[in-house]
Amino acid sequence: MKILIVSQYFWPESFRINDLAADFVRRGHDVTVLTGLPNYPEGALNEDYRRDPAAFSTYMGARVVRVPHVLRGTGKISLMLNYLTYFLSASTVGAWKLRSRHFDVMFVYAVSPITAAIPAIVLGRLKKAKVFLWVLDLWPETLSAVGIVKSDRLLRTIGVMVSAIYKRCDYILIQSRAFLESVSRHSPDSRGKIVYFPSWAEDVFSQSSDVTQDVLVRDDSVFTVMFAGNMGEAQDFPAILDAVELLKHDTKIRWIVVGDGRLRAWVAEQIAARDLGAAISLAGRFPVEAMPSFFACADALLVTLKTNEIFSQTIPGKVQAYLAAGRPIIGMIDGEARRVLEQSGGGMVCASGDSTGLGDIVLRMSGMPAPELTAMGAQARVFYKQFFDRDTQFAKLESYFYSATKGQTLAGDSLDADGVAGEVTK
Repeated sequence: MKILIVSQYFWPESFRINDLAADFVRRGHDVTVLTGLPNYPEGALNEDYRRDPAAFSTYMGARVVRVPHVLRGTGKISLMLNYLTYFLSASTVGAWKLRSRHFDVMFVYAVSPITAAIPAIVLGRLKKAKVFLWVLDLWPETLSAVGIVKSDRLLRTIGVMVSAIYKRCDYILIQSRAFLESVSRHSPDSRGKIVYFPSWAEDVFSQSSDVTQDVLVRDDSVFTVMFAGNMGEAQDFPAILDAVELLKHDTKIRWIVVGDGRLRAWVAEQIAARDLGAAISLAGRFPVEAMPSFFACADALLVTLKTNEIFSQTIPGKVQAYLAAGRPIIGMIDGEARRVLEQSGGGMVCASGDSTGLGDIVLRMSGMPAPELTAMGAQARVFYKQFFDRDTQFAKLESYFYSATKGQTLAGDSLDADGVAGEVTK
């Protein structure tokens, strides 16, 4: 098959779509990626790309087509311009660059912004190709939840746009069953084409990696809690720092943050202002291939989301990565992600925003015998293999593509209005 992946974010940015593109190439498909300029999460153009753009024109056998747009920057206005200019550029410049190419399937990697689907819809009509939209963030709800958009009128306008996007996609894949209500509400006629398709962990999290790091070493004399990933509004760092402060005099506990994001400078300022430097460290951002070497230094992995109805419907991608890594998990989180973690038996969970509860869990885990922690991590790994296995997910998606291009019934974990699994027909 000839597959076009449409994603505003792609390598050298670290997103799961990189993994999907590489795997579909390995499966013998002709893969092209329509994407933007790498500038996530810092907001500035990736330095390696700046020095040699040509080096990033292919990825593991997939052709990479990039279009110009405004970079994310550090403010809300530049972020909205980034969203706007990407989909306009991808719909016009991208269509021109791909004018002589044929595709069987368009696959949209729809983390924010959902507007990334518009170029795929345009190209899908031009190329007469099926469009699959993988919804990983709910719009316009996410915009309201993180405070980017506060105007009710604007949110309603964006809702109309979302409805139009859903209507024009052939299939809508949702990463969480809790997304069904929102997707159905914005586009009632989409119910017959909604498929449950959860995320997975990159291979590196379930295998040994040759990529090492010299920033952190394992220290069995302390209990290490590690947060890995984006440092943004949604991750509720104020509550995390409150928990750190509660335990800052316990020298047997250390907190490590591996990652970067829009709140990094604020977090660093708070660490200094609260005199938390001895308790928590910011290790910085590293390639995903280096994460197993960091996880090997952790006794527990931390996932958090702010208290919010919309966030409670989301399963952060790091949940699958943590489960696959086979390490005990600590969650300060609500909703679907909490349900998954509790069902896995691979960790302990408290409510979103409950810094006291988070501190209590860390204190409790730090006193657990090593074999008990090992067993907890092993249970997390078993649960991952049962419900989120990467190879199983990719094979399922491949079968969806084949069925859609042949006009056949799409048999899979589809959902009706009540969230009951069945088959999708088209």
